[in-house]
Amino acid sequence: MTILRSVEDLQALYGVPGEASLIKVRPALLPEYRRMIEASPFLALATVGPEGLDCSPRGDADCVVRIADERTLLLPDWRGNNRIDSLINIVRDPRVALMFMVPGSNNVIRVNGTAEVSIDEALLNSFEMDGRHPRSVVVVTIGEVYFQCARAVMRADLWNPARAVVAQGLPTPGDMLKSAKEDFDGSTYDREWSERAKKSMW
Repeated sequence: MTILRSVEDLQALYGVPGEASLIKVRPALLPEYRRMIEASPFLALATVGPEGLDCSPRGDADCVVRIADERTLLLPDWRGNNRIDSLINIVRDPRVALMFMVPGSNNVIRVNGTAEVSIDEALLNSFEMDGRHPRSVVVVTIGEVYFQCARAVMRADLWNPARAVVAQGLPTPGDMLKSAKEDFDGSTYDREWSERAKKSMW
């Protein structure tokens, strides 16, 4: 196996990026980038810590973040499994990367920057949903923002309903948990999941 181990070797193989790949990178939101983010109910949040990297899906009923200004995004941390891997990383290393996806669009928006975890009461209250509030809000300061070209999503044919995988053919969370721990009651976990999710969505 031949492995490339230097930036120079990579650049020799791939050549220089085109103009569009460079001018799209901005230090703050352009109006068009803002419109894309405002249409996005889902993002992937990448963080880094001493143990390594983490990437976490984040979703919301409407826009997944609130845009405070052209360089600040507010990401509410709604209920989950309490592993808080992303938050643990952020309080030790503020570097973050976000990838926003819009259902039906082949383009994604990428943000690289830094983050802090806020528990400001007024901020938490401003995100009220069904009488509940997030436990914290991740405040992201944009370092750079740009759109990713559409080729990856197009190759995956991601939004084609004919490509949707039938869930019955996939292992359930209960199946995977039982595989990890033989005496885990996966059937009960799966059976109770729907009601549990309804009560813990926000």
